[in-house]
Amino acid sequence: MQWAVGRRWAWAALLLAAAAILAQMVWLWLGTQSFVFQHEEIAQLARQYAGLDHELAFSRLIVELRRLHPGHVLPDEELQWVFVNAGGWMGAMCLLHASLSEYVLLFGTALGSGGHSGRYWAEISDTIISGTFHQWREGTTKSEVFYPGMEGRLASAQDPPLRRGPAEVGLDPRGHSWPREKAVLVHTHPLQLSDTACIFCPFVSLLIKTC
Repeated sequence: MQWAVGRRWAWAALLLAAAAILAQMVWLWLGTQSFVFQHEEIAQLARQYAGLDHELAFSRLIVELRRLHPGHVLPDEELQWVFVNAGGWMGAMCLLHASLSEYVLLFGTALGSGGHSGRYWAEISDTIISGTFHQWREGTTKSEVFYPGMEGRLASAQDPPLRRGPAEVGLDPRGHSWPREKAVLVHTHPLQLSDTACIFCPFVSLLIKTC
């Protein structure tokens, strides 16, 4: 019996070590990649259109990104708003660009929502276009509120990797919060799909987001 328990612990330790090595390899690989979209460029565009009706702001942002990066933003016929559950919060997202090294998307809620942000070895930035974004960081007792044009960081490159998050995040409880987001796909996608796959179970939406 003790031998069986010891064997299970050995397998668990081996899997943990393999996961750590894989994570380090991915981290090193990402350090060699060049990004199509620069963080400040997208943040500046989002600030430029912040405060407008969110649908008008989104359409102008998409047009400008296509002008600056032809061939890297999905065409109109492939842009789709799909529900997403992640960390307990629910919203909708529209993917504009995705590769193994980065993604750019629009997301938000028409009802108001809140939940856990997750912890990532990646930089995740959001610029508020409409409504408000509330963030309560681990280790603090007060939340921050971000308004249109302001930028919230769920994870920053200046933070040590294991301190990048977590946070409790809330989208405008009045049901009118629409940020844009840029981050690294391979580190963030598991959390973004976890609730959708295990709790919400809209498999059509899951396939749309994955394929």
